[in-house]
Amino acid sequence: MTSGDIARFGAYLTEEKHSSQNTIASYLRDVTQFAEFLQERDGCMLRQATREMVQDYMNFAQSHGKSAASITRFLASVKAFYNFLISGGVVQENPAKGLSAGKLERKYPEILTSREVELFLEQPQCVDDKGFRDRAMLELLYATGIRVSELISLDMDDVNLAAGFIRCESKGKERIIPLYHAAIKALQDYIRNVRPSLIASSDETALFVNMNGERMSRQGFWKIIKFYQEKAGIQKDITPHTLRHSFAVHLLENGADLRSIQEMLGHADISSTQIYTHVVKRQLKDVYRKAHPRA
Repeated sequence: MTSGDIARFGAYLTEEKHSSQNTIASYLRDVTQFAEFLQERDGCMLRQATREMVQDYMNFAQSHGKSAASITRFLASVKAFYNFLISGGVVQENPAKGLSAGKLERKYPEILTSREVELFLEQPQCVDDKGFRDRAMLELLYATGIRVSELISLDMDDVNLAAGFIRCESKGKERIIPLYHAAIKALQDYIRNVRPSLIASSDETALFVNMNGERMSRQGFWKIIKFYQEKAGIQKDITPHTLRHSFAVHLLENGADLRSIQEMLGHADISSTQIYTHVVKRQLKDVYRKAHPRA
């Protein structure tokens, strides 16, 4: 019965909630690990779990080195799972309701300065196919702030260079994001002069392909990011999400309103976008402390 409940929860997240693949994988992994814990410790099923059992698992996870962030995510996963069971009339109460992982130290996203972004984007040398492709990918990522999963999912039909925008679809919703001139130029060079010789098949729809001519993977793009970080000599830990965060903060710093940034990022809830206002305020405080003679 446990595996059936988890499978139905996965289908619900996919088909009704339209959750991302990463979210679905994390939620199902958390619930599965909790089910295994219950079976080993108490010999009971998920449907029989109590509030004390959820708390015991959190204590167990913490004692085995799990971070506060991981435990908080576990709590969100389990709460969502039991809410799903309640909606189906399977259980009457949510054993995770009212529990808290404790106060977390808020970690703000790593942001590149404008100069660091310029330095990073300058790294791919447009002297060969790989250089043109990599320059186009990095320029597009910073121009639009899209997620890496969205970047590698882009097809040729999603790009309108004449009008200067891309169409991006995520969680069943479509959004249109404009491009600045340098990104349009980088994409033009790649699409016209490089992609035709890279693709393995004329039927390939992917905008960005690897050197074997097939759609770029997350792992492949991660390696590209790390390669150019090292080449640029930037000490900050740059991940594919770093350019997304930097895109949002730089727009905010230059006068963009929060709702527009939310739309471009594809955030369902404005609260997800508001973290960038905290980043900007924190940066202003840092500048104030360093520059004001009486600070």
